[in-house]
Amino acid sequence: MTEHTTTLELAERPTGPDERDSFTVVGNATAVLHCGGITVLTDPVFVHRHEEVDIGYGMHARRLLDPALEFDDLPPVDLVVLSHLHGDHFDQVARDRLSRDLPILTTAEAAATLREWGFRAVHGMETWDVVRVVRGEEQLEVTAVPARHGPPGANLVLPDVMGSVLEWSSAGRRHGLYVTGDTLVIDELAEVQERWPELDVGLWHLGGTRVLGVLVTMDADQGVELMRHVRPQRVVPVHHEDFDVFTSSLEDFLEAAEEAGLRDRVAVVPRGGRFRVAPETAGAGEDTVEAGAATMPTEELPGGGHEQTQPLAPDGTPTPIDDEGALLPPTEEQLPPGGPLR
Repeated sequence: MTEHTTTLELAERPTGPDERDSFTVVGNATAVLHCGGITVLTDPVFVHRHEEVDIGYGMHARRLLDPALEFDDLPPVDLVVLSHLHGDHFDQVARDRLSRDLPILTTAEAAATLREWGFRAVHGMETWDVVRVVRGEEQLEVTAVPARHGPPGANLVLPDVMGSVLEWSSAGRRHGLYVTGDTLVIDELAEVQERWPELDVGLWHLGGTRVLGVLVTMDADQGVELMRHVRPQRVVPVHHEDFDVFTSSLEDFLEAAEEAGLRDRVAVVPRGGRFRVAPETAGAGEDTVEAGAATMPTEELPGGGHEQTQPLAPDGTPTPIDDEGALLPPTEEQLPPGGPLR
C-alpha cells in the first residue's frame, strides 16, 4: 500500500506552558490532547446523560454519564482526530457545533460523509498515511494505523476505523501517543509495535461492545492481549463506561491486567483529570516516562445542571467525596506504590 504524507499548516496562536505534553479525559473516547503546542480533540461526543446517539441501522446507544467537559468549555482546538463515524464518537453536538473549517483527520469513508455535512477541512486517510501538522517551530505527525471494528467481514456492516499514532517533540524529547480506535486485536497491529517500539502512552478503546451478540470493541481480555503486542510505557483505558452498549467494565480490565502481571503499566485517569505525558520529574535521556494519574478536580465539573458522576481513583475505585458532594483527593490506599504520579 502506498503511503502518503500531507502537510497541514496552522495559524500562530499562543499556548500556555501548562498545556504542553498532557491530555484530559472528557468521557467515552473524547480527550483533549496537548501535543507540544498543538491541541487535538479526539472522537468528540458531548451529549448528556440519558441522551441517545445513532450507531447505525436504526440502533441507538444511550449515554449513562455526563461528559466531564462541556463543549463551550473546550480550549482552542487546532484539529480533530476521528477514529470512525459512529454517534458515540461524533455526535449531534459535534455535528452542529464544530467549525466547518476545523481540520478533521479521519478515514476516507468518514471524510466523504463529513464533506456532505458541510465540513470543509476534512482529510481522509488510508492506513499508514501521515498528516504533518505545522505551526511555526511546532510539528505534530499523525499516522493512521490499522484497526477493525469487529470480526472478519465486519466492514460489510460496520464503518471503517483507524487507529492513530501522534508524534511530536518537546523540550528535546520525542513523544509518541497511540489511540487504538474501536478495534479488536488483529494481526496487523503487530506493525504498530515494530514501527514505534518506544511509545509513551496508549489510549485503549475498551468496553466489550456487542452488536447482536457479536464483539465489536475490545473487552478486558482483548485489551490485555493488545498490551502484549503493542507496549507503550503506560496504557490509559477509555471507552468503557459512558454508554449502555458496553459489557466489559474498567474493573474487568484492571483485574485481567493484574492476573497477567501487567497492572503496573495501566494508569487510570478519572473523568476530567489530566495525564502528563512528559512530567517535570523525567530526566533527559530516560527511556521511560512517568505517566501520571490525573489531577483531581477541586470544584464541581460543569454539567449544565446535569448530575455528575463520581470519578475513579488511580486504582479504579471511586474517589472519596465529602458531605457536600465535593471531590476529595484519593486515599493513600488508592494511590499507586510510591505515591501519586504527576
